[in-house]
Amino acid sequence: MDGAKGIILAAASSRSGKTLLTLGLLRAFIADGIGAVAAKAGPDYIDPTLHRVACGADSWNLDPWAMGRDLVGDILSDSARRAGAGGMVLVEGVMGLFDGADDGRGSTASLAAASGLPVVLIVDARGQAQSVAAVARGFLAEAEARRSADGEVRVVGVIANRVGSARHRSLIERALAATGVPLLGAVREDAALSLPSRHLGLVPGGEAGSSLEPALAAAEARVREGVDLRALYDCGVEVSRGSFVSSLPAPHGVIGVARDEAFVFMYPHILAAWRGAGAEARFFSPLADEAPPDGCGFIFLPGGYPELHGERLAAAGRFQRGLRTAAAAGAEIYGECGGYMVLGRGLADAAGGRHEMAGLLPIETSFAEPRLHLGYRVLRADNGWFGGDEWRGHEFHYASLINGEANSPLFKAHDAGGNRLPPSGHIRDNVYGSFAHLISN
Repeated sequence: MDGAKGIILAAASSRSGKTLLTLGLLRAFIADGIGAVAAKAGPDYIDPTLHRVACGADSWNLDPWAMGRDLVGDILSDSARRAGAGGMVLVEGVMGLFDGADDGRGSTASLAAASGLPVVLIVDARGQAQSVAAVARGFLAEAEARRSADGEVRVVGVIANRVGSARHRSLIERALAATGVPLLGAVREDAALSLPSRHLGLVPGGEAGSSLEPALAAAEARVREGVDLRALYDCGVEVSRGSFVSSLPAPHGVIGVARDEAFVFMYPHILAAWRGAGAEARFFSPLADEAPPDGCGFIFLPGGYPELHGERLAAAGRFQRGLRTAAAAGAEIYGECGGYMVLGRGLADAAGGRHEMAGLLPIETSFAEPRLHLGYRVLRADNGWFGGDEWRGHEFHYASLINGEANSPLFKAHDAGGNRLPPSGHIRDNVYGSFAHLISN
């Protein structure tokens, strides 16, 4: 086999256990000598960091709403290359199989249709037995109803999660037999199968570190005990291997990229596109009070958790002076979400304490009264490295803009349903940012 096998691990609903089962499967395949990497459906920054801890390789996002088929295929091919011949690409779905954006796109089912990858449906079996078969039938019927020229969704197996006993498994398996969809596994409920979380979801893998090991070990053990790994592997389809190539716009020269526990949200395909266009990325840590590297013509502050580190960022004089010096020298400075907040004048944390930020943009942000802002965005800017292009991105934060000049917005914006939104973000000379995370143009 020249390529790697690929499969999508979807679910009937959120909180069905997709992430932990994906982590356990990665560990199990790798321990068995099968190269395995992961990918994540949709605009999720956190699950890919957990995938990386489990398998030691980057996990890239596949977003059928924000990405065209070519980009989805390119990322899949690169994932197959990294998995190696005979390897496995496990794509973790988002929410329930058919849940997507307001315009009906962007679901895990959309990804399955666009990529041609088969789907294994994970069903939380707590409080049900034979009804798991009814759930499977419903999903099969919905998949058939949505079959179109754009592709089909093929559900090739079920994994029942949080199964209580051998008898529980037997009831599920007998009921599923009438659907024609095999039971590929039944994973026992286990209190050790839990991951640390907070307001934006799970704690990122890089931050959680070694504390993840008990959950990963338990996940691998339960997967080995309850899942037919060979049958799951055989359900996958071959994905040809190739190197990532992208036409995404890129800054030129040396790029300074903030990276630490306050700045963790960056899509790997964006960084790969920049490098592929000839840019050189140099990382620095604001929490360690490091200034952007010398010679940077472009500085990127990605999203993350500045609200958890406000005091340290306010005290990071070398970092803040470095930003201001670079801005005065003409470097472009761009901040997304958390990075946008750090470029402002001040940041109020959840307790209401205000922390002085870089002061390069005329905004104040606050978590004192958290309110969820969530959704896909269509964005267009006239300035910056992305100027003139229409971009697709995503917004997910609890911060509020409590003070900002209204005469310097960065983006014109619409939501996924085509509804016009107020202009978003700010730009001041060569410094700009917004709450949106860009994905593709």
